[in-house]
Amino acid sequence: MDQATLEKGLSLTLDATSLDFLGAKYQGKVRDNYTTKDGRRFIVVTDRVSTFDRVVGTLPFKGQVLNALAAFWFEQTKDIVPNHMLGVPDPAVMECVECEPLKVEMIVRAYLTGVSSTSILTAYRKGIREFCGNKLPEGLEEHGPLPKPILTPTTKAAIGEHDENASRAELLERKLITAEHFDAAADLAMALFKRGSEFCAARGLILVDTKYEFGLTKDGRIVVIDEIHTPDSSRFWFSKSYEQRRSAGQSPESFDKEYLRRWLVDQGFKGDGPIPNIPNEVRVEASRRYIEACETIKGSTFEPSFDAPGPRLEKNLKPRV
Repeated sequence: MDQATLEKGLSLTLDATSLDFLGAKYQGKVRDNYTTKDGRRFIVVTDRVSTFDRVVGTLPFKGQVLNALAAFWFEQTKDIVPNHMLGVPDPAVMECVECEPLKVEMIVRAYLTGVSSTSILTAYRKGIREFCGNKLPEGLEEHGPLPKPILTPTTKAAIGEHDENASRAELLERKLITAEHFDAAADLAMALFKRGSEFCAARGLILVDTKYEFGLTKDGRIVVIDEIHTPDSSRFWFSKSYEQRRSAGQSPESFDKEYLRRWLVDQGFKGDGPIPNIPNEVRVEASRRYIEACETIKGSTFEPSFDAPGPRLEKNLKPRV
């Protein structure tokens, strides 16, 4: 997508919604959720961008990219893990089965990397050799592979609060999840990561790490919810330049949220204090990377809607309720 088109999107970002006709609203960091009386949930993926557990602004077309990718991955993985998707009635909306979210997020990591205070690389640099119940050997290198992918769960923080790294034992002790649900979700997360890694490798990408969220249906089944393998929930590197950049002491080439994270870190922001004003050129570049991720993974051109988001949402969603 060319620069002029991305800049046009700056005036079309979806920051907030008020769609009372859909039902009761719950607002997350990025998604506005509406629950209908008949047991469905409409998830509106806004253009808000969250990093370091803070909403820091909006990016052009971001919601449409995330929604398209989540729908794509749900289709690609439904044979190994059931999900909550019923349909996509709008470019930025997913219609789903209503679920009770588990209070734990499953993070799978395959590399020693990250810039946040809770990243595995930060912990390793501090000399920590047991991370979320996983023992880490000496001699691991920055941006290098772990001996094998590991599960590093976190608590699911409320808006404005920070997720906390935790081991299985700690989560069970805090009664945030049952052993049965944890183990089932952990197995599903590792299966999803294996499928995602193989799929991305065929497209010249490395799936570095990712987050999965799970929920319970009314009949007690565990399903994957929210999103999977998007630039918001995952870190991707380009395979072709990985070894060269790593040998040169450079950060791997990526097209995920890491670009924006690093820009914020360069401004001295890591989640606490005032949020720096993000210039339009940074917002546009971040959006370009999201779109590149979508096109590379799906193997097709991203075609956004340029309709004003408010009227478009009402037109597409009112007939659904």
